[in-house]
Amino acid sequence: MQLDGLPEPLIDVGRAIQARVLQWAALPVGVGIGHTKTLAKAAQHASKVWKEKTGGVVDLRKPEAVEWLLRRMPVEEVWGIGRRMKANLELDGISTAWDLSLAEPKSMGRKYSVVLERTIRELRGESCMDLEQVVPSKQSICSSKMFGQRVYSLEGLRQALASYMHRASEKLRAQRSLCGSFRIGIQTSFHGDGPKYANGVTCTPEYPTDDVRLLTKHALRGLESIYRPGYAYSKAEVMLMDLRQRGEFTADLFTESQPVKSDALMRVMDKVNRRWGRECLRTAAVPMAPDWGMRRELLSPSYMTDWDQLWKVKT
Repeated sequence: MQLDGLPEPLIDVGRAIQARVLQWAALPVGVGIGHTKTLAKAAQHASKVWKEKTGGVVDLRKPEAVEWLLRRMPVEEVWGIGRRMKANLELDGISTAWDLSLAEPKSMGRKYSVVLERTIRELRGESCMDLEQVVPSKQSICSSKMFGQRVYSLEGLRQALASYMHRASEKLRAQRSLCGSFRIGIQTSFHGDGPKYANGVTCTPEYPTDDVRLLTKHALRGLESIYRPGYAYSKAEVMLMDLRQRGEFTADLFTESQPVKSDALMRVMDKVNRRWGRECLRTAAVPMAPDWGMRRELLSPSYMTDWDQLWKVKT
């Protein structure tokens, strides 16, 4: 977030952010402050490494503070570097973030990438990466998972595609977009000795829509054209494409458009699902407990987001 114009000291602002997140989400967080996005990331990393000394808030705006931290920060800990780039940089004698900040940006950019050049400039205090105050809308939305067990029937694939379309359309409506076309696909596993098959089809609704009922209807119709019996299917996917922001395109006066009642119904469904659970309201094609669902034996517990998993303490 941008802190320009806020009263000093900004350390107090960082501690206020910490307290608010702890109060609302019960999560301890580190806060980093810097003149660039990369330096702020480095400061946030330091707030975790030296949590006891810093209290979880690090202000990295002074040059001497930047040098002190970068000299002690391994180069692979710099945002955007990683382990694979580390090996290449070590051949150039660069092992710390401070070494990287002293490298010549243009020559390193020609040798590696323009992204590395920007990272070096950011470590020097030159802002090259804008902060995204609003996350841009996705240009495509995909919902795809491997089945927990093989699916042999058309009905099982219908349930899977309906479930994936339900989730994809929720994301579509969350960013207030309409879908002009989408692609569905099914496939068997490419491992083992059984017969192999994979196919997909592009579907186009009568008009750009976010109505899960219409999208599901076309998806199931498309499935019938690509389904082949006798195969053990392991995966299905839904890819929403041709996404259009509401108000950013002009509909054809002579073609059908999404009815107002569909908008009202989807708003009610999303409101109920946000309040009572993601699949509280869903189309009839979405099953309650599918046999083909993903295996979740190793799923991390949700102590803080699921009432049924709250800890029980006996006194």
